[in-house]
Order: sequence, then structure tokens, then C-alpha cells
Amino acid sequence: MIELRDLLDEDEAILFQWRSEPEVDRWMSDADLPSREAHAVWFQALRRDPDMRGWMITRGEAPMGLLTLTGLTSHHRRASWNWFLGSAVMADNDAALKAQSAAGFRREGYLRGHVLKDGLPRDVVLLGILASEWSELREAARRALSDANLIAA
Repeated sequence: MIELRDLLDEDEAILFQWRSEPEVDRWMSDADLPSREAHAVWFQALRRDPDMRGWMITRGEAPMGLLTLTGLTSHHRRASWNWFLGSAVMADNDAALKAQSAAGFRREGYLRGHVLKDGLPRDVVLLGILASEWSELREAARRALSDANLIAA
């Protein structure tokens, strides 16, 4: 069963290892792989900054991914989510686009050449979902995840 748990101190090293993988870095919007020190600063902010929150995605207690929410203190009552397995997805990342579409996210924008990756401009798709839409889709998404044996029924 897939679950979310609060971040632990030892997760910082796990996340840095994942982030350092070339296949993960390929889809990240950062220009460069962060240094170990910069990653540690980000991780501490994720645990302490009231504007963001993070959880480790686990399956059978084994770390499988990370879910983050940012912009939590926004006056406009909106936040962004990101996950490693975000609301901004590289345009050629078909798997992430399909997964977020299946969860009810809609395309809200397309940013041409928005990030530089390995010196090349990459397009980014912006996705969003309203709270009212999610409340209507939540049960169907839960059933789909259960049917795929990703969460308990």
C-alpha cells in the first residue's frame, strides 16, 4: 500500500541520491544539479518553512518518492505540488503528463523554452486542478489507484 509519512532526518540523504540520478535530473527544471550543501539547505527549509510541506511517499515502509506542497501561505489560497515518481512538467515527459491527467489535472499553460537543461531550452507544461474539481474526482482517483494495486482498497 502507498502511504505518505512525515520527513525524517535520514530522508535528506535518500532524496539527494535520487536527485543525483541522471534519469531523475533529466526531468528536473533546475539548471544544474544542486550541491550537497544546497540540497541540505533546501531539505531543512522543506521541514521548517511554513510556506511549504513535504512527505515521503512509501510503499510497505520503503521510501518510493516525495510529495511537496509550496505556496501554502499565499493570500490567493493556492499552492503548487511537486512529486518525484509537479504541476509543472517537462513537455516531453509523457508518463508524468498522463499520470497527472488521470488524476484530473488540466493543462493551463505551455511555456516554450522555459528551462535550460544541459544547455538546451526545454518546454514546460503547466497543470492545475481546482479544489472543487478534486473533491469530485477524489473517489474515482482512489479507486483507480486501488484497482492498479498501488493503494489498499
